[in-house]
Amino acid sequence: MIRMRPAAVAGAFYPAQATTLNKDLRHYLHEAGTRLPSGQETSSWPKALIVPHAGYVYSGSIAASAYRLLARGRGKIQRVVILGPAHRVPFRGIALPGADAFQTPLGALPVDRAGVAAIAHLPQILELPIAHAQEHALEVQLPFLQEVLGQVSILPLVVGEASPREVAEVLDALWGGPETVILISSDLSHYHPYAEARSIDNATVQQILRLDGTPIHHEQACGATPINGLLQAAHRHHLQPRLLNLRNSGDTAGSRDAVVGYAAFAFFTEPTTP
Repeated sequence: MIRMRPAAVAGAFYPAQATTLNKDLRHYLHEAGTRLPSGQETSSWPKALIVPHAGYVYSGSIAASAYRLLARGRGKIQRVVILGPAHRVPFRGIALPGADAFQTPLGALPVDRAGVAAIAHLPQILELPIAHAQEHALEVQLPFLQEVLGQVSILPLVVGEASPREVAEVLDALWGGPETVILISSDLSHYHPYAEARSIDNATVQQILRLDGTPIHHEQACGATPINGLLQAAHRHHLQPRLLNLRNSGDTAGSRDAVVGYAAFAFFTEPTTP
């Protein structure tokens, strides 16, 4: 019997009807365009992404800025390793879902069994289905992956209380080659006035782009721990980060009194053209 993790936030964070969901995804991806910012062109797809995980009406267009770049790897990208913070269940470590597949309105994506086996021995890894059951940070990424890449395998990991080194150790074990993409799900600052949030988020962006080991704090990004783990691994693997989009809920679909920040980054394994 296949152990299926059913969609938990369809109809809330994104449309539950497949036709509506497809239409929205295509709109966001079309709006995002096909090119990196001027002077940052590359012939390959990113090795890693950081994308937001709010409801699509708030952050879907920002996330699409990153997902659009993965279309170059359709048919070649076989596995996406997805890490996001635990919003609902506190625990120590990094949680596997204990599931064989994840369901969305667009179908099911299989969990990569070889990847599970590759990290199961690590002491920070545990199987904790309850951590995945209602977690939106990973689920909202899946329809974008289905739209852009088609049928790929996923390795979804919810990050609880863990160190950046523990996250980086997991990423190193799963690094693979061009067939593997790493996806970090995180929003930026939460519930500051618009101008203050922009200042905080701009500083966070610069920290990420410098790739100098300066830690991101949870006040800056809810997914600070998986981001910091990626930054450690990215430095060792000589990835080059690029900012693709930076906005907040005050720019998309909300009040500017208390906003949530969203950014999309791509990390490349080859130099971009000057």
